[in-house]
Amino acid sequence: MHDAPQGGPAQPKPRSLKSVILDGDTRQLSALQQADQDQAVHDLAVANVFVPKAHSGPFILHLSIDQGRLVFDIRDEHDIKLMGLGLALGPFRRLLKDYQLLVDSYAHAVQDGREASIQAIDMGRRGLHNEGAELMMARLEGKVEIDFETARRLFTLVCVLHQRI
Repeated sequence: MHDAPQGGPAQPKPRSLKSVILDGDTRQLSALQQADQDQAVHDLAVANVFVPKAHSGPFILHLSIDQGRLVFDIRDEHDIKLMGLGLALGPFRRLLKDYQLLVDSYAHAVQDGREASIQAIDMGRRGLHNEGAELMMARLEGKVEIDFETARRLFTLVCVLHQRI
């Protein structure tokens, strides 16, 4: 069974994300951060599990950081606000700091042409994103049902947002 006609774009499932919009500062990101952001947004558009309690979708998610909180502004497919959800960033702080260290290390390794270092940093980054996904799922438990891959991609976007402030 196919979700979309062959060659056409996949249609969002009725209770999933239609799109994700990052709100806030638009500072220039590093090439790695921009690539992470673009890949996460693309992957979320292709497949995700995102089911806020007591609402039907598809949904548009405006994601931002405001006053030390991760803000999920969840809207219907017509961009009408359904609910807002704020999560304290405190539990994410160590992971966000580690992500920035990895981004900096990656930039230096690329500049110096150290292929082995680049591969090691990439492995560490994947592990960090996995840990962030587990934390994201735990923080959203009882509020929004998400799967591991959706949580991983959302954590990636939180890292990018955090670099903008």
